[in-house]
Amino acid sequence: GGALVDSPARENAPDLFTFDPRDPAPTLGGAVCCNPRVFPWGPFDQRPVERRSDVLVYTTKPLKEDLEAIGPVKVTLYASTSVRDTDFTAKLVDVLPDGYARNLTDGILRLRYRNSLEKPEPASPGEIYRIAIDAGVTSNVFLKGHRIRVEISSSNFPRFDRNPNTGGRIADETRQLRATQTVYHDRAHPSQLALMAMPSRARPAEGET
Repeated sequence: GGALVDSPARENAPDLFTFDPRDPAPTLGGAVCCNPRVFPWGPFDQRPVERRSDVLVYTTKPLKEDLEAIGPVKVTLYASTSVRDTDFTAKLVDVLPDGYARNLTDGILRLRYRNSLEKPEPASPGEIYRIAIDAGVTSNVFLKGHRIRVEISSSNFPRFDRNPNTGGRIADETRQLRATQTVYHDRAHPSQLALMAMPSRARPAEGET
């Protein structure tokens, strides 16, 4: 149901989407270069990207109090694919009460490098892998009434180059394959977002500093 919760249910149906490198999910702001008049950077409303069928969206309920997150953002996925190599992306989003979905930070993992950057390993189609995505760092106060959101996809282009999903040398590849991606989130496969949260601090009363 797209909920980001404290603990998964014992049984949850996995979520599937199709990643087509010919039609990748587009980058919308974020930590990109170079000329902002050519390619805008920074915070943007991510709802246009979230409406795509190849982007999974998981959101908490409105927060009951401020939550200050500072430090690394880690996303652990239990996922499988129908191809020999592919990508999985993650994006942390702060959702305002009016629905504005402000991007904070993001990251990507190329599946062939799930265990090592030095020794790439092809994937076995259909096998479930536990993968860790480094989604950067943040220092953000999610205000009371806001919601925490994570987007999962397989592309964020052109911030990250597209994976043709063939398992071959990407720089030389002339083919592009569609990939069926499956993300699991049950008790046995607890996909999760990990944030470093600071202890809540009482706000000063009016007139105090």
